[in-house]
Amino acid sequence: MRWDGTLTGRLLLCAVVLMAGCSDADVGGNQHAGLTGEWRTAGCAMPRRPQTTPLGDTMMPVTPPDLDAAMRRIDEGARAEFSGSYAGLEVDQHLVRAIVYRVPDAAFDEFVRQNAEDACIVVRDAAHDLDELRSWHDRIVTDLGFWAAQGVPISSVGSRHDGAGVEVGTHDAARARAAMTDHYGDQAPLIFIEQGPVTPLPSGPSTAP
Repeated sequence: MRWDGTLTGRLLLCAVVLMAGCSDADVGGNQHAGLTGEWRTAGCAMPRRPQTTPLGDTMMPVTPPDLDAAMRRIDEGARAEFSGSYAGLEVDQHLVRAIVYRVPDAAFDEFVRQNAEDACIVVRDAAHDLDELRSWHDRIVTDLGFWAAQGVPISSVGSRHDGAGVEVGTHDAARARAAMTDHYGDQAPLIFIEQGPVTPLPSGPSTAP
């Protein structure tokens, strides 16, 4: 489940196992590169039971306060200081953990360790960081009129919290993919999904009791 504490919208340079790491030559001299592959904070070693709350006749999972607080610290700090590596996060309420996506960065990894406290945080690789995704998101939004004139109406644009790319919703994904790849290049991190036009809600008086 995507965590939207402050969110407003809706692989890497070397493939190695966690313990191997990358040499300077592998990462082109990037001194900020951290471990690639999944790693977990110390809090993941502690067994936890999922928490629930009643909703009618159903028990719904909830995020424990300590995990929610850790997620907020990480998300807010990452957006302010590590937007060049952080991509986003999600909560797994059943396993009582959060999953953070980032382009490997040793300084950011240490930031996660410091802010996790005893919460379980799983860190996974992302293909793209917030800065890059924001740039592409804004570029597509700026070009909406252009694409409508080309017969490629776009219904939605949203950055993926796992850093996979920017999702572009349109009624003809194949046509959009061909046209936009030709325009922006095949390196543009765009993900095309079939989606009809947004239908506004009626503006008349509410009929709810």
